[in-house]
Formats: sequence, structure tokens, C-alpha cells
Amino acid sequence: MPRIKKDDLVKIITGSKKGTTGKVLAVNTKNRTVLIEGVGVSHRHVKPSQLNPRGGKKDIHVPMDISKVALVVDEKTGKTSRVGLVKNADGGKTRVARSMKNKEIK
Repeated sequence: MPRIKKDDLVKIITGSKKGTTGKVLAVNTKNRTVLIEGVGVSHRHVKPSQLNPRGGKKDIHVPMDISKVALVVDEKTGKTSRVGLVKNADGGKTRVARSMKNKEIK
């Protein structure tokens, strides 16, 4: 079970975009990267084709390393936490917030 999932609210903790919060659009567990809404948007120049005869610029999302983001636990204050995994009685796993004394994450 991944610690950060799609549709989670995360805060960037390092780099030039430090302090920015956004929703996770996609997680690539193999490369350990995430796509965050509105962060890391870049342009790609597209050659003219039959579908797009004028060509032009296309906005793309650039992936960010998963270690640069932290899960936002409290949306009002913007408080973040590390995420842990705890086994249930039935053998499944649940995500818990470490800063809030292992409180279960939705």
C-alpha cells in the first residue's frame, strides 16, 4: 500500500516551490515520483500534424520526487505529517499519521 495516493492533498517541503500545496494527480511507484496539480507545469512544443495543423505549445506536468512532498493531515492549518502503515486485526493495512499519535488517515 502506498503512503501517498492519488487525490491526496500534499505540501511541497523542499525546492523552489516549497510551501505550495496541491492535489496529487498520479503516483508512479516504480520511479518514486508524483504529479501535483498546478505544480511543475511545463510547455512542450508540438510539430504541426494533420490533427493539429498549426502546431504550437502544449502544457505538460513534470513529475516531482515523492520524497519532496508531505501529506497534509489538517487542511485548515496546513499541518503535515509522515505516513506510517499499521496492520489491522483482519490482516489488512491502514495508513496512519505519525505526528498525530498514529491517528488513522481517511
